[in-house]
Amino acid sequence: MSGDKLLGGPQAGIILGSADVISRLKKNPFTRAMRVDKLTLAALEATLRIYLDPARALKEIPVLAMLSAPSAAVRARADALAGELSGKGVAAKVVQTNASVGGGAFPTAKIPSFAVALEGNASQMEERLRSAKVPVIGRVSEGTLLLDLRSVAPSEDVLLAESAVRAFA
Repeated sequence: MSGDKLLGGPQAGIILGSADVISRLKKNPFTRAMRVDKLTLAALEATLRIYLDPARALKEIPVLAMLSAPSAAVRARADALAGELSGKGVAAKVVQTNASVGGGAFPTAKIPSFAVALEGNASQMEERLRSAKVPVIGRVSEGTLLLDLRSVAPSEDVLLAESAVRAFA
């Protein structure tokens, strides 16, 4: 399994199986070439230790924080961003969306979310945001550029707003 997708920690492959299967894999010369280094093992251990405290894991592991954020909190952040952008002359409104969980384990799973929909030429706006000093990656849906707040850490909201305002100034 993919450790980074499963755990939200370092990129690492994890093999699970019976003692017999693991023993046979260890004897294969390919194992030596594919094993992870000590730094990756230390990062993986640190990530797993965070999981010992579920409340801490929900706060400190970014993917868990994003997946578990209450829709109302995502909506409030989207409202604030739309208000900030509208106040600076960027036509923006909040729309309900479905965010993709993605990853190897949940490639088609969706969760309710909220995004800021930017009015105008979606392709041009997307290009301007991608080319900004602090790049912003949005999603075009039905000709509208969406900035889904579920995929942005709350600590990055101010930076997102500043970058978007500069891109459209």
